[in-house]
Amino acid sequence: MRRAMLRSMSLNERIAEDLKAAMKARDEVGKRTLRMLKSELGKREIDLGRPLTDEDALVVLAQAVKARKDSIEAYTDGGRVDLADAEREELVVLERYLPRALSEDEARAVIAALAAELGVTDKKQMGALMKEVMARYRGQIDGKDASRLVAALLA
Repeated sequence: MRRAMLRSMSLNERIAEDLKAAMKARDEVGKRTLRMLKSELGKREIDLGRPLTDEDALVVLAQAVKARKDSIEAYTDGGRVDLADAEREELVVLERYLPRALSEDEARAVIAALAAELGVTDKKQMGALMKEVMARYRGQIDGKDASRLVAALLA
């Protein structure tokens, strides 16, 4: 029953419910991370001037995930393992809300199919293909990986 209810909730509603659950469970990492995410979602809603769609929320979520990954890399390079670990804990919480990531083989296949569909055959059209890949598979394919795979396909 709960699973069916979760499917019918918007991403924004699901995050709000999970924040309540984290507060009740005294889950400090979940509480801190979901509060930050709710704040970012609220800012985005104000910027857009309308309620967020799940696609809008996924954009915010993807930005938060990317920020955590960049911070982990910077902290690790700087020798701050403690801060990198804190970012990793937050990343685990955020990744619960992303769609299932495509494997490299799956990503390669969908990019090749999309290139064929759009008639993209050379590097000059890479931007158009990247734009479409990121629009259709946001949260399922990392931008750096998509760029690498698109470049390899068009080489």
